[in-house]
Amino acid sequence: MLEDVPRDPFADDPNDPSSAMGELDDAEPLTAAERDEAITDLADVEVFRSLLEPQGVLGLVLDCPECGEQHYFDWELLRGNLRQMIENGRPQVHEPAFHPDPADYVSWEYARGYVDGVIDTEERH
Repeated sequence: MLEDVPRDPFADDPNDPSSAMGELDDAEPLTAAERDEAITDLADVEVFRSLLEPQGVLGLVLDCPECGEQHYFDWELLRGNLRQMIENGRPQVHEPAFHPDPADYVSWEYARGYVDGVIDTEERH
C-alpha cells in the first residue's frame, strides 16, 4: 500500500459517485514497456519538481486525450498517480485541481526544456 499518495476522497463512502461506473478490475495490466515508461516518467517528475518547485511552479498541466481539455496536477498527485500505475497498473481515483491558476503550472515539454537548460548550463561550467 502506498502511504504517501493522496487518499481517495470517497474511500469507504457507501455513496461513492464512481460506483455507477462499475469495477475497473477488467483494466489491462501495464506491459513491460508501459511500466518502464511510467518509471522513467516518475524519475522525470522528481527532477522537474526539484528544479521547478523552488521557482514557484506547483505542478504540470497535461492535455487529456479523452476529453480534449487540460488537467492540472500538483507534484504529489503526479507522483502518487505514477507510483500507483507502476504498482497496480492504473492510476488512483483523485479529485481534479479546483480552479487552478494556469500561471502556476507548466507543460511536460516546458519542464523537460527547463531541465535540459539547467544541465547544459552546468556542463559549461
